[in-house]
Amino acid sequence: MQLTQAQLDQFHTEGWLFLPELFTPEEVAVLREESAAVLARNREEIWREKNGAPRTAFAAHTYNEAFSILGRHPRMIDPVEQVFGEPVYMHQFKINAKAKFEGDVWQWHQDYGTWLRDDGMPEPRAMNISVFLDEVLPINGALMLVPRSQKHGNLQAGHDKQTTNYPLWTLDNDTVERLVKDGGIVAPTGKPGGMLMFHGNLVHGSAGNITPYSRRIVYLTLNACSNYIRKPTRPEWIAHQDFRPIEKVADDALLKYARSHRQAAE
Repeated sequence: MQLTQAQLDQFHTEGWLFLPELFTPEEVAVLREESAAVLARNREEIWREKNGAPRTAFAAHTYNEAFSILGRHPRMIDPVEQVFGEPVYMHQFKINAKAKFEGDVWQWHQDYGTWLRDDGMPEPRAMNISVFLDEVLPINGALMLVPRSQKHGNLQAGHDKQTTNYPLWTLDNDTVERLVKDGGIVAPTGKPGGMLMFHGNLVHGSAGNITPYSRRIVYLTLNACSNYIRKPTRPEWIAHQDFRPIEKVADDALLKYARSHRQAAE
C-alpha cells in the first residue's frame, strides 16, 4: 500500500493523516473479539485505570495470533516505510481502551518525548499508526491532535505520575494554548477499520469517556531500523529491543485468519 503525493503532503504539513475504513468489517470483527479477550486477561502487560477499567494492553502481538498478523500487516507497515524511506521495526504495540463510563484522560503530550527520555531514541523517526476497533465519536474520548505542532520539535515536559496510572511526560497548559493558537485542534473520528498515523512530535491528548460507547484503538509504534533505541529503561514488553525489520504478511492474511477463526467457532 502506497500513499498518494497529496496524502504525503498532508502528513508532512499537518503532522497527521487519517484513512477511513481501511480494514474491512470482517477483519475488524475478529480484532474486536480478540481485543475483548485480551483486555479481560490478568497479565503484567495489561494496565488498568485507578477504577479498575482496562486502559492499555501492551505487546498483544506477542501472545495473540490476530494481533501478531496485524502487527505485520502491509496496510500498516508500508505507509511508514514510505515516509521514512527505510525498513521499520516494532518499538511498541498496544491496545488502548476507553471503557464506557470509566475511560480516563490522556494528558497533552508528545510521544517522542517519552521515546527520547525513557528509551534513548536518537531522533523522531518513529510514529504511531493506529486502527479503530470501535467507532470513534466526538463524544467518546476521541484523540485530539494539534496540527503542525510537530514543527516545534521536542518540547519541555514534566513527568506526570499522579493523574492516571500511566506515567507520562506531559506539556503545561501555556505551551498547549500557544500551539493551539497556531494550529487549532482536530479530532479524527470514524467507523471501525479507519487508520490514523501521526508524527512522533505531534501534540495530542484525549478526554475521559463518560458515554455508554466504548472506544478501542490499536497502536503500532514503528521505528526506523537505523533509529533503534540506545538506552532503554522500560520493560522489553513496553519498549521492544528486537530491532530487526518487520517481515510483512500477505495483504489478505488477516481476512484468512478471520474466516478460519469463524469456521472453527461454528
